Formats: sequence, C-alpha cells, structure tokens
Amino acid sequence: MRLIKQLFNFYINSSIHVALSVFSLTWITLIEYHLLYDKNVLYFVFYATITGYNFVKYFGVAKFHHRSLATWLKAIQIFSFFCFVLMSYYAFQLEKNTLICIAVFGVVTFLYAIPFLPKHLFLDKQHNLRSIGGLKIYLIALVWSGVTVILPLVNQEYSISSDVIITAVQRYLFIIILMFPFEIRDLRYDSLKLSTIPQKIGVKETKTIGVLMLMLFFFLEFFKNEIAFLSTFVLLIITVITGLFLMFSKVEQTSYYSAFWVESIPVLWLILLLLST
Repeated sequence: MRLIKQLFNFYINSSIHVALSVFSLTWITLIEYHLLYDKNVLYFVFYATITGYNFVKYFGVAKFHHRSLATWLKAIQIFSFFCFVLMSYYAFQLEKNTLICIAVFGVVTFLYAIPFLPKHLFLDKQHNLRSIGGLKIYLIALVWSGVTVILPLVNQEYSISSDVIITAVQRYLFIIILMFPFEIRDLRYDSLKLSTIPQKIGVKETKTIGVLMLMLFFFLEFFKNEIAFLSTFVLLIITVITGLFLMFSKVEQTSYYSAFWVESIPVLWLILLLLST
C-alpha cells in the first residue's frame, strides 16, 4: 500500500497527470475539428508539459540544493530529462509553423520561471513573471489555450477561423476556472504580492465569478458556425461537473482534490467525447 501511494505521489509530483490533462485537451481540439489523431503533436505536448512544468516547479529548488537533492526530486529530474529527449524527438516531426508557435510559448514558459525582473516589484526573492501580482493565472491559461487549440490546428494547416478563435477563448476561460480551486487552496501559502483572485475579492466572490465564466464558456458554443449536438451535450456535462468542483473547493482541501480530481476533468471530457463519437 505504501508503494502504491509513493508511485501515485510520483505520478502527481512529476507532472504526468497535468500532462495527461493537456494531452486530453489537445486531442479534444482534433476531435472537434474532425482531424485525425496526430501522434506527433499529441506526444510532443505530453512530454513538453512534463518538461516545462517540472522546470517551472523545481528550478529554484534544484539550483540551491543541487548536492543535497531529495531522492524523489532526483528521480523527477532524471524522468524529466528523458521526457525532454522524447519532446525533442517529436518536435523534429512537427511542421515549421508549429515550431514557431512552440518557440513563442516556450519563451513565455522560460520567463515564467527564470528570475529577470527588478526587485522592487516583489515582496519575495523570485523576480520572474510568476511572481507579478495577478499575472500567473492568465499566463498559464494563455499558454494552455495556445498549446491545446492553436498548436494542433497549425500543425495540420487548418485555417484559423472564427470558430477556432471562439474555441481558444473557451479554452482560456476553462483553464482559468480550473485554476480557481488551486488558488483557493493556496491562500494559506501565497505571498500577498501575488494578488491572486481569491486574495483580492475573497473565496465566495471567486466562486461566483467562476460560475459566471462557466456560463460564458458554455454559451459561447452557440456562436460557432458548426454545432454538434453530442459534443455540446458533453460540454454541458463538463460545465456542470467543473462548477460542482469549484463550488465545493475550499482552503482546507484534501491533498488530491485539486492536484488530481480537478485536473482529471479534461481527461473525463476526452473520454466522454470519445464515447459519444
């Protein structure tokens, strides 16, 4: 039982679960636009998410404690290295325009983690985009929406239509809403300078905004030129489930409420969509 728990914690802490969520959202885009399963872009997204997230999460820790790294962190570093190799392999299989998009999102991710900004902007010692008040959630949503919507379509030379733009906006809203339970959970730990939404307006008001954003997220579907009944019904189910997780989120969460269950919603979305089609 202890081994199973250790493996599960490694699954969460090494960003495999979040990578599976990004993978799922990317595949959802391919299904929505009636495109074939694109192994190269999907596997690239999966391994790039693991590499990028682990870089962002553990860069500071590894930098200052290189010689005394905990065993679990060393294992994650080794795992991340192999994911980086696989990411590089699949990157070479992608189209030129896709690589240009990747470079843009890569720069944002890099600046998100690397200290480079003036000290007077912060209360803490992290001088990166991640530490600028209120910016974190929007940056993550921007990268996720770009990677999961624009990237797979560009790689298949699909034209960026009004429907694609609406999908990107929906995905942007969805990611922000998914992050609300995390921000509520982190109220105990986050620096006040981060100015997260729950810090600025409170937990109850954050949930209210989240519900309103969910309504917008769902009803934007009806502004598209092509509307499929089954996928819209699945979208409604996901909207309701996401709303329930948002409403039941609180500061005192269980260890896996956000890190596993909330981040499982995109995986559930994909499963329901595959079953319906």
